[in-house]
Amino acid sequence: MPSIRSTRVVTADGVRPATVRWDQGTIVEIGTGNADHDLGDLVVLPGLVDSHVHVNEPGRTEWEGFATATRAALAGGTTTIVDMPLNSIPPTTTLEALRAKQSAAGGQIAVDVAFWGGIVPGSGPHVPELVAAGVCGFKVFLTDSGVPEFPAMTVADLGAGVSGLPLLVHAESHAMLGEPGPSYAEYLESRPPVAESTAIREVANVEGPIHILHISSGDAVQAVSDHAGMTAETCPHYLTFTADDVTGPLFKCAPPIRDREHREALWEGLRSGTLGMVVSDHSPASPELKTGDFATAWGGIASLELRLPATWTGASERRFDFADLARWLAAEPARLAGLDDTKGSIEMGKDADFAVFDPDGVTVVRGSDLHQRHPITPYEGMTLRGRVVDTLKASPARMLTRR
Repeated sequence: MPSIRSTRVVTADGVRPATVRWDQGTIVEIGTGNADHDLGDLVVLPGLVDSHVHVNEPGRTEWEGFATATRAALAGGTTTIVDMPLNSIPPTTTLEALRAKQSAAGGQIAVDVAFWGGIVPGSGPHVPELVAAGVCGFKVFLTDSGVPEFPAMTVADLGAGVSGLPLLVHAESHAMLGEPGPSYAEYLESRPPVAESTAIREVANVEGPIHILHISSGDAVQAVSDHAGMTAETCPHYLTFTADDVTGPLFKCAPPIRDREHREALWEGLRSGTLGMVVSDHSPASPELKTGDFATAWGGIASLELRLPATWTGASERRFDFADLARWLAAEPARLAGLDDTKGSIEMGKDADFAVFDPDGVTVVRGSDLHQRHPITPYEGMTLRGRVVDTLKASPARMLTRR
C-alpha cells in the first residue's frame, strides 16, 4: 500500500506528523510508522484546488489550452481545476458547448478538471440541462466581459436562481465604470472600488448561493461582510502587488490592482473569514494582446503555477499558517465547486492528492520556466517565498462533475 510521511502534514484536524496511506487512489489511513516516501519536515498540503481558471479551449487555444494549463497546475501543486465558461468559443452556456469543452480536454489533462456553466441573455432555458450534466455552478457578468460571445446580465434577470447551485458574479456595476485612458492612473480611475461594492449590494437579494469573484478592494470586502451567507474570493495578484508596482499592461486585470490600503484590507478579509479563498483567475492571452496601453491591452493575469508561493510570500509575513493555506487554496474552492466529497483536504476516504511544499525555499520567477502556453508574467524576476517540491496524484487525471 503506497504511503508518504512528514512531520508537517496538513490534515483536516491540523498540522501534525503523520503517515498517509492510500489504496486505489483513496486515502485509507492517516497514522504513524514508516512510509514509502519520508519527506522529512517538508509540508504536505492537500492537492490544491483552483476554482477560477480560464483554459480558453476550444476557440482561443492560442491563448491557453488544456494541455498547457493543466501542466502548469500540476507544477504549482494544484491537482484540480474548475474551468470558467469563457473565453472559449463557444462559451459554456449550452450542453453542446460543454460537450465541446469536454471533448477538447479528453486525453490532454494532467490534473482533474471540472466545469462552470455560464448564463448570458437568452441562455436561461439551457440551465437545467447543464445542471443535469454536472456543472459546478454558473458565472455571470454585470458589465462587459471583454468578449462579445459572453454579454452581461442585468441584476433583474438573475432573480430566478440556478437550481441551488452557486451563482458566481463578476461584480462591477456597469453604470459606475468609465472609459479607460491609456495610462494606468486613467484605467484605475475608470474602475473605482465603489463599482465593486455597489454591484455586490445589488446582487445581495438574488435567490440562491451568491459567490463574488476576484475581490480587489476594501470597499468590496465590507460589502460582502454586510451580507450574511455571501461568499467571496481574492487572487494572488491583488494580495501581492499595489498600483505602485504596475509598470505596464502585463499587470492589467479587472477589477484592477489597487493601492496598498486596499491590499491590506484584502488580507484582513482573509483573516476575518469574509474572504474564504485565494484563486488564480488564470486568464492568459497571447503576448501581442498584452502590449500597447491600458485602454487597448487584454486584461488578465496568468498565475496558475505561482498561486502557492505567491500567496505564502504575503501570508507568512502576516503570520498566517499552513492550515490557512490549505483552507484558502484547497478546502474552500473544493467546497464552492461541490467537489469536497473527494477533494480539498487530507482525510480518510478522500482522493490521495498532495502538494509537497518547502515553505523556506525560494521560487525565482522566470516566465520561460513556466508551463503555461506563453512565457509572460507580471511576476517576472521576483523571488517568492516557498517552493513546490512535488505534486503527488495517485489517480489518473479525469473530468469531474459536481456531487
